Order: sequence, then structure tokens, then C-alpha cells
Amino acid sequence: MLAVQGDFAEHVAVLKTLGVDTQEVRLPQHLEGTDGLILPGGESTTLSRLMSIYQLREPVSQMARHGKAVWGTCAGMIMMAREITEHDPVPLDLMDIGVQRNAFGRQVDSFEQDLAISALDAQPFHAVFIRAPLIIRVGPQVQVLARLADGRPVAAQQGNRMVTSFHPELTRDPRLHQYFLSLVAQELSALAE
Repeated sequence: MLAVQGDFAEHVAVLKTLGVDTQEVRLPQHLEGTDGLILPGGESTTLSRLMSIYQLREPVSQMARHGKAVWGTCAGMIMMAREITEHDPVPLDLMDIGVQRNAFGRQVDSFEQDLAISALDAQPFHAVFIRAPLIIRVGPQVQVLARLADGRPVAAQQGNRMVTSFHPELTRDPRLHQYFLSLVAQELSALAE
């Protein structure tokens, strides 16, 4: 769990209910021995600057490029994008997506919506959007996992990397965390072969 800024504690709480040991990553050496990484929601410019200050940008990129599962929620999705519509922050280029920050407006424009998520069962997932970004471009290797009613993508996956523009950690539904853990387990299984 990247724990330099944002709502990492909420993700940790969900993972603990699922019986998962977590490592809070604040420095590069904290990545050692981790099997996957979640980049939480928060403020993307601050998250980017703190990752640079604590020299985490390159180690996180290397971790992802070496096959470890990575999930970015909200600000974490912005950081994982190949490009964003603004000049700052500089994303990590971990997924072939383009992202627009604060696509739905300010804090007062936050909303909740039930979504059909293709990686989950048929039961809708109640999604919480807070100053949410939006996926505005999807590369050919990227699978859209969920769309708003108007068709705009809000969750996607490329291999074992996943992004959501909403905050699954703010609900009582652990299914997306369970799905991410399945991506981690698949990678560990592949390494063991």
C-alpha cells in the first residue's frame, strides 16, 4: 500500500478484513517483499511530488514492469496513466490510458452510482466518485471493466494492472479488492511455475 498521502488507511482496513497482511510503502526499501501495490486516492499533484521526494517513482515503475500487480484508485489512476490532460503531475506510464483530472467537477459535484463491473459477478458495485478523474483514451491492450450509463469508462485493466476512477475502499463491498488479490495471486502462481 503506497502510504505517502491519501486514503491508504481505508484500503488497509478493507485488506485486513480479507485477512491480508499489508506493508505501508513510504520509502523504496518498503517495496521489498511486496507482492502487489495499491496507489490510493488523494491529491494527485501532492502524491506525485511526495513520490519524487521519497524517490519512489522509479522503484514503483520497476515493480510494475517486472510483473507485479498494481491498482490505482482515483489519484492513483492518474499516476498510472500514460498521459493526462494537464501538465502536472507527471504520470508513471504504467497503463496505456489517457486521463482527465477532476473530470466531473469540484468536491461538491461528487456522486455515487451503481456500476456493472465485468470482472465481478452480476451484482452492481456501488461506486463513490469524489473529484474523480475520467479515462478519456483506452489503448488497444486495455480492457474497460466498467462504464457510466453514458458509456464513459471509469475502470480498466491492462494485464495485472488495474485502475478505478472511484473509491472502492469507501464502500462495504470488498469485491474489487478481492479481484485485485486474484491478480496478485495469478502473478505469484506464474512466477512459481
